[in-house]
Amino acid sequence: MENENIPLEKLLPATGGSIYKLAILVAKRALALADGEKSLVDRPNEKALHNALREIAEGKVKGKE
Repeated sequence: MENENIPLEKLLPATGGSIYKLAILVAKRALALADGEKSLVDRPNEKALHNALREIAEGKVKGKE
C-alpha cells in the first residue's frame, strides 16, 4: 500500500478552485466508497479516503458547478 502525497494543485480543479467544496467532495466520495460503491481506480487495498483522493486527482470524480 502506497501513501504518496497528491498535490493540492491536482485536486482543486475538480471543484473550481474551492478548497471547501473539495473537502466536501472528498468526504462524500470516501463515504460512498466505504459504503460499498465500486472504486474508479484499480487500488483495492487502499483506504476509501486514498481512493477518493486518487479518483479526484485523475479527473474521474468532479464537483457540481
